[in-house]
Order: sequence, then C-alpha cells, then structure tokens
Amino acid sequence: MRDELPAAAAARSAIAARIGVAGTLALLLLELLWELVLAPLGGRPSWLALKALPLALLLPGVARGATRARQWLVLLLPFYAAEGCVRAYGEPGRHALVAATACIAAAATFIALLAWLRRDARAVADR
Repeated sequence: MRDELPAAAAARSAIAARIGVAGTLALLLLELLWELVLAPLGGRPSWLALKALPLALLLPGVARGATRARQWLVLLLPFYAAEGCVRAYGEPGRHALVAATACIAAAATFIALLAWLRRDARAVADR
C-alpha cells in the first residue's frame, strides 16, 4: 500500500509537469499571436509582442524541469493573468476573447506549476 502512494504522487507530478510545459508554450504562442496577428493594438503589429520574451527565455528551463526557471515563471504568470483580465474587461470583440483566453491560460499554467513545485518539494522533504 505504501508503494502506491509515491507512485501516485509521481504520476500526478508528471501530469502537472506536462500541463506546466504545455501551458507555458501555449501562453508564449498566444502572446505572440495576440500582438502580431489576432488582435494587435491599433490594428497593426506592435512592440507589445516583446512581452512574450520572458516566456521564451524560461521555456527551455521549464521543459528540463529546472526548479529556478519554474520559480521565476510562477513569479511572472500573475502579471500575464492580470493583463489578460484587464484587457478582457476593457476591450471589445475579439480583443476581449483573446485576452480572456490568455488570462485562463496563465492561471491554469500558474496552478500547474505550483502543483509541480509542491510535489517536488515534498519529494525532497521525504528523502
């Protein structure tokens, strides 16, 4: 029975890891497409696409499972979620839809990364 608990925890950690990496990649692509194609401010591509740069820099570390990269991403994701919520509320039409999608993606990725970090911290503490 005791062997099942660590195995189940490892499976949940792997799921959280996959969701975290996929969410980071999805948010990176969405942020780029948002400002370049889908709903750019002013109707033309803008320099706001550079806000995806921190995600692009952290993605390789998150994909490797580096704790420091995940910690930095957990610190940054609330800003992406807040921007999405504010722009979803304040902009009309497809701009609001893209912003709400970014808000949901950032929140889901945030939760997955916290779960991943928590499970890794418990695994280290149990050793």
